Amino acid sequence: MGTVIDAATKDNDGSALASKKVTIIFVLGGPGSGKGTQCANIVQHYGYTHLSAGDLLRAERDSGSENGTMIDNMIAEGKIVPSEVTIKLLERAILETDNDKFLIDGFPRNEENRAAFESVTGIEPEFVLFFDCSEEEMTRRLLSRNQGRTDDNIETIKKRFKVYMESSLPVIEYYNSKGKVRRIDATKPVEEVFDAVKACFAPSGGTGVKDRKFGSLVAAIFGFITRKRIGRFSVDIVDDCQVLLCQRQKLMILL
Repeated sequence: MGTVIDAATKDNDGSALASKKVTIIFVLGGPGSGKGTQCANIVQHYGYTHLSAGDLLRAERDSGSENGTMIDNMIAEGKIVPSEVTIKLLERAILETDNDKFLIDGFPRNEENRAAFESVTGIEPEFVLFFDCSEEEMTRRLLSRNQGRTDDNIETIKKRFKVYMESSLPVIEYYNSKGKVRRIDATKPVEEVFDAVKACFAPSGGTGVKDRKFGSLVAAIFGFITRKRIGRFSVDIVDDCQVLLCQRQKLMILL
């Protein structure tokens, strides 16, 4: 299904993934946008393995490893852990799993993460699920979930939002320029959000050239294009999942 790069054909300086073909989907969105909930649904319905970069880092922090203190300090400050640390944890988790389909949740966090991952592993994502949610709604969810996480307090939440705004949007912009972003309106109820997610995993998944051409036409006619402006960046994002829902409902357009 879509783009899988054989890491064995890449000059990636001996990546641990060089002998394994994998399909990767990056799952991006602000803290509290519902990525974890929707990843659990995708795992149940489509057989992917869910790897949360944040969970892997917290587990490493709690393991007492030499990187634990550094990870702990950076999480408390809402900062981004060095790429080599996170990539090593992701590689290890992928190799320890028999599956070959992975959702990587919360990574890449910035352009340096993205470039390092592709350079080290020789793998590009099949597509990127972008859960778009307002800061107000994400704050409400984070403060109400009460999971006992040390980074679910208002001061750290504000720091995490700032890092997300400044660092993650360029990643979304980059993949959007390659036609890989699938935007999901994450402000809706969980069931409606998953309906949009399922459209992205449909057999006609919108990743082929013909689908993209048709999708662009539908998007232009029906307005499924969102102009996102965060900070100094301004990005046009086609709402592919709304387009695909129209396709699934057998919307007819006569040219």
